[in-house]
Formats: sequence, structure tokens, C-alpha cells
Amino acid sequence: MKNEVIYNIPLRFRKMENLHIVFWLFKDIAWCMIWKPLGIMMIFPTLIISIIIAWRTRDFMSELCHNLAITVWISANSYWMISEFFHFDSLPLFGDLTYKHLAMIPFSIGILLLCFYYIYWKPRHQDEMETM
Repeated sequence: MKNEVIYNIPLRFRKMENLHIVFWLFKDIAWCMIWKPLGIMMIFPTLIISIIIAWRTRDFMSELCHNLAITVWISANSYWMISEFFHFDSLPLFGDLTYKHLAMIPFSIGILLLCFYYIYWKPRHQDEMETM
């Protein structure tokens, strides 16, 4: 414990992260309750703050990859919500795929970002403090 490395987040960054969670929850509650104006309105602060958080952590590959994965997750989640709100989620796109399935594109990008980090980047930088 004495030699344990501590990762500090500046309080102003932490406050923004906490506010981000509030916006995200409001967006998802609005989705669940089919409150279209609130759900759509909450996309913007949720997505903008996730982008800011990713930008602020760009110097730490582990944080950047995870925060970018969150950003594309919010994008996919927001698209899915909109597709349900405007009733095009179940319309056919190709074969058995519907427009809702387009959300798999950003979801997959998030998985690829995390695969890049855990399979490629982290094993090649094991001696660096941020990956320990």
C-alpha cells in the first residue's frame, strides 16, 4: 500500500464526470418513459461532456480508449433511442436487419477501441506506469 501509485482526477473534472452521469440518466429515463423532447435534448450535454472527458484524458491511452468507447456507446444508445421514438427502429434495412441494428456500428467501434487497448497497446507498454 505504501508504494501504491495514486491516480488523481482534478475536482473540476470529477464534477463534470458526475454531471455527465446525471445527464445520461435523464436521457435514459426519458427514453424509458417515451418523453421525446427531454430524451433528445439530453443527448447533447451527455455526448458533449463525454467528448470533453475523452479530450482531457488524451494523454493516457487507457483512459482515452475507455472514454472514447463511452462516447461511441452514448452515440449508439442515442441513435437507438431516436429510432424508437420515431418508429423506424423495426423497419427493414437488409434482410432481417432493421434500422435499429445500425446502432451496432458505434457499439462495434467501442469494442474495437477496447480490443485495441487490451490486445495491442497494453501488452506492448507493460512497463509504463499508466498500464500497471
